[in-house]
Amino acid sequence: MLFTAAVFLFSGISKLYAFDPFVWNIMDAGITNMTFASILARLFIGFELLLGLFLIFHLFLKSFTYPAILALLFLFTIYLIILIARQGNDGNCGCFGDAYEMKPSAAIIKNAVMIIATIILLYIYPIKSFRNAEWIAAIVGMAALIAPFVFFPLSGEDKPEVKNEPIILTPLYRSTHPDNKPAPVELRNGKHIVAFMSLTCSHCIKAAFLLQVIHRQHPTLPIFFVLNGHPDFLSDFLKETHAAHVPHILFRGADEFQSMAGSGVPSIYYINNSVIERKANYFQLDPKYMYQWLTEK
Repeated sequence: MLFTAAVFLFSGISKLYAFDPFVWNIMDAGITNMTFASILARLFIGFELLLGLFLIFHLFLKSFTYPAILALLFLFTIYLIILIARQGNDGNCGCFGDAYEMKPSAAIIKNAVMIIATIILLYIYPIKSFRNAEWIAAIVGMAALIAPFVFFPLSGEDKPEVKNEPIILTPLYRSTHPDNKPAPVELRNGKHIVAFMSLTCSHCIKAAFLLQVIHRQHPTLPIFFVLNGHPDFLSDFLKETHAAHVPHILFRGADEFQSMAGSGVPSIYYINNSVIERKANYFQLDPKYMYQWLTEK
């Protein structure tokens, strides 16, 4: 009983410290709207905390808690199967955030063990009811479900910043660095969403992961990566972000890269005929606004 409660509480709390990757994993499983995925992630975390606390306080075990645990574990198992089908069994499933990395297949085994344990508890564990259980359940349940929304309030600042700045992309086609080859896409003409990222930047890894989710779900969006760094890091970057399918180029040379990207990365620009019209961080990467910008005249 306490072990199962600890697993749910640890799972919920650890996701609070790795909230964004959890949202992106939900999106990668098929949820296309970032706002809905963010709300769903908060509710998942809150429900995990609720179940862990209900187990500790022995609240409505047979009538609600045990059946809810079984339903949630089955739901998570389906999610993990979808995750394996979409991106393979590599990487962290996000079940325990970044606190403990676990492959999706291992998480499925963990869920199976917990399902068996819960079924056993359902039939053999004696019920210890509390006085005023309804009030305790109401307070504990509300606190658990509200906590993720308090830690991560829903933000209305999801629109990219409007800009009107020229950008010189000539180095992508005539670079002074001997290892650079011309970009395979003509980015100086037309509309393109170009992400300038470093292969060793943790924020770039997050941005690349989210952008590849968007690209997989919306392949018509003209997304392109300009990746700066040593070639030895490229394979690990693409593997960790699952972004090999996104059009990209490896660009060597810090000075030329910075002349295009600016002083910080990731730099995600919506470029129209060599003019930056939008600038986004990875909290503002919503396909809805990308399509709106593409249809503007």
